[in-house]
Amino acid sequence: MAGSLNRRSEGEDLEEAHEINVTPFIDVMLVLLIIFMIAAPLATVDVPVDLPGSNAQPAPRAAEPVYLTLQKDLGLALGDAPVAREGLGPALDAAAGGDRETRIYLRADESVGYGALMEVMNLLRAAGYLKIALVGLEAAPLGATPETAAGTSSGATAEATAGAPLEATGGAAPALRP
Repeated sequence: MAGSLNRRSEGEDLEEAHEINVTPFIDVMLVLLIIFMIAAPLATVDVPVDLPGSNAQPAPRAAEPVYLTLQKDLGLALGDAPVAREGLGPALDAAAGGDRETRIYLRADESVGYGALMEVMNLLRAAGYLKIALVGLEAAPLGATPETAAGTSSGATAEATAGAPLEATGGAAPALRP
């Protein structure tokens, strides 16, 4: 406890001072501030990365798959028939027989932007279809030459496996594979 050194009388105890010395607290806070100012820029990662194409195993197709295509002009087609964005929900219900657990195979042109693709996925989610499979061309394994990528052990070519779906299922927001 802090006290005063001024003595008033011989029998009187030291008087207590009711003040907090905040100088050590301020010193500690300034040191912590400097540490965080130095450490914060080091915690961020700013490394450019080229993500590889997906070479995941194709998922088995359903007997009657429902294909939704996002075309280059951002038009939608369900199967081979064009469909308006406003009528997507009822058209999907008719194609899937009302079963909202049906997996929808989503195909998009390579030139379609990510935002447009996410808009269509949000339309599917709003219609109640949460099981979405993204369809793409099968990528060659990393480090493979065109000669080794075309010849597989089973004799299948890239044309025979083109359009294999890559699954992206989820609850609120379906995940995408690069």
